[in-house]
Amino acid sequence: MKTQTRKIVAIVLAMVTVFCTVCLTSCGSTTKNPGKTSESNGTADETIVIGLSGPLTGDAASYGLGVQNAANMAVEEINAKGGLFGKIKFKLESMDDMAEPSRVATTYSALLSKGMQISLGCVTSGACAEFAKAAKEDGVFFLTPSASNDDIPKGSNAYQMCFADGNQGSASAEYVNANYKGQTIGILYCAGDNYSEGIYSQFKEKLDQSITVVEASFSKDATDFSSQVRILKDCEFVFMPIYYGPASKFMIEAKKHENSMKAFYGCDGLNNINTIKGFDINTIPQEISYLSHFDANSSEEATKTFVENYKAKFNGETPSQFAAAAYDCVYALYEALNAAGKSKVSASMSAEEFCRVLKEQFDGSFTYSGVTGSNMKWTRGTSGAGYVEKTATKFVVKEADNA
Repeated sequence: MKTQTRKIVAIVLAMVTVFCTVCLTSCGSTTKNPGKTSESNGTADETIVIGLSGPLTGDAASYGLGVQNAANMAVEEINAKGGLFGKIKFKLESMDDMAEPSRVATTYSALLSKGMQISLGCVTSGACAEFAKAAKEDGVFFLTPSASNDDIPKGSNAYQMCFADGNQGSASAEYVNANYKGQTIGILYCAGDNYSEGIYSQFKEKLDQSITVVEASFSKDATDFSSQVRILKDCEFVFMPIYYGPASKFMIEAKKHENSMKAFYGCDGLNNINTIKGFDINTIPQEISYLSHFDANSSEEATKTFVENYKAKFNGETPSQFAAAAYDCVYALYEALNAAGKSKVSASMSAEEFCRVLKEQFDGSFTYSGVTGSNMKWTRGTSGAGYVEKTATKFVVKEADNA
């Protein structure tokens, strides 16, 4: 059966809309003044530096490279139109953290030395948790496209373009409750992984008590999924709050065993599972679907233009939802600074000064419409976190062979 993508059901992931007027931390730093400063750069430098730390090599490189590519594309488009206020250009500086938290101290320091004034944070949650600590201390504003752990945006300088893990877990439970009440489902998750356990924790909390759960876990370095298949073989529906690499290995292993599995359902980690080299999604008999805020096959004009331009620029590669979110991050920063106005923004400002200006926008009435959502806004509410409000949709990337 041909791979196809179609919209099934929209699930609104709305956060509490009560605005929190008390910041958890200030944008000021008591130790150092990172990024460019008026003193060190003067007013001649009409460039704003955006920093990014992500996996540009290693197993998670496809995520990091997609984010870097899309962010750079947005920067180039904005600059080609004259930049901010028709004169200030943007520059993206990227460092490779290989999705390893232990490397973030080095990448963060390197980005500061390159003049980082604003940031996209990190691509993966584990690495971004370390980045967030340093950025909070230094007052560096960041808007991450893909680090979805619930704790990431709890600093007053931190925001997400992606859905938080808890939101994905709650929305997935809502879908399962509506379709599998009174039944037995399987869950495959990665033990010790912030992303996987974060989603799973909220999923279990919101799951209807009439649903029986069969659990199977694996370690981050797992390569053999035969035991997990044996545990889940009698479950018709398997929820997978994991990344597409291990998910594809599980699916391949499941083909080797007699089983009752009919549907595999994941969250944004399964995005672009159909692009893995050496993995033919059409050989998997089950339905494969995931919750997402981006559909590369959308007929909406903005999305079509983005996808066409991305493919033309990057050798026909289809952008992932992480790439799309990075593209939106850069444009949201641009639009927020534009909304702040010339009187409040200059290219020579320090990271702390940019943080204060951007917080006024993101914690205020600023909204943004892009390729991953319309009328997006960030409301800290009672949680005090910079979660985004927008709509998620279940997408089917492959229908079941007997559908």
